[in-house]
Amino acid sequence: MAEIVALFLALCVQLLALPVYVLSFLGLWDPFCKKVFFPFFMEKTMVNYNQKMLRHKQDLFRNMMDFADPSGKLSVLELGTGTGTNFQFFPPNCRITCTDPNPHFKERLAKSMAKNKHLEYGNFITTPGEDLSQIPDASVDVVVCTLVLCSVKNVEAVLREICRVLKPGGAFYFLEHVAAERSSWSFFWQQVYRPTWALVFDGCSLTRAIWADIEKASFSEIKLKHIHAPFPWTPIQAHIVGYAVK
Repeated sequence: MAEIVALFLALCVQLLALPVYVLSFLGLWDPFCKKVFFPFFMEKTMVNYNQKMLRHKQDLFRNMMDFADPSGKLSVLELGTGTGTNFQFFPPNCRITCTDPNPHFKERLAKSMAKNKHLEYGNFITTPGEDLSQIPDASVDVVVCTLVLCSVKNVEAVLREICRVLKPGGAFYFLEHVAAERSSWSFFWQQVYRPTWALVFDGCSLTRAIWADIEKASFSEIKLKHIHAPFPWTPIQAHIVGYAVK
């Protein structure tokens, strides 16, 4: 019965979002989403997200310098940098290489770079996380990926690339919304919103068990916590946070 109700409610949500579905059918939504809507949406909403997740992000990145090279410098590769919302949490003496499959974040990313002068910035590479071929093997101390694995096409491929580019003993930092417990109301509503959510928010999936992919990847040590993020009445309350060492 619950599955039937979820299907009915999902159809209701799709009906409410009918203009978006029509634009998608006409081939107009995807370019508008990538160029205008999604960069604007992320710039505005990530301010509120960072406020509510402040303690979690501070705790997550607190030990980044433990993975610096002997000179005290830290090379960081961030996947899906977007608007640069994580820069404020990174310690000084970091050199950041930014990647994102969407080139239309560049203007907003430049604003974040200007506000965070304690960091050194490398190139912006337009590429999906599944293809980091421009980054040499074992060349970075830390890889950062937050709210990205929900929308990549192949999580396992991204994690393989992360393991490849990390130096031995390097760390992968992650913060992702994930599937809620299957027996919970949160999972029920994730099922309801899933099709429309993915369309509106550039392929973002609400029901991925990303922790399982990380646990299966080639890391020697994993520090992972499941947390309940403070976003009531949304389908993104279930999160994982932590880091994994190559």
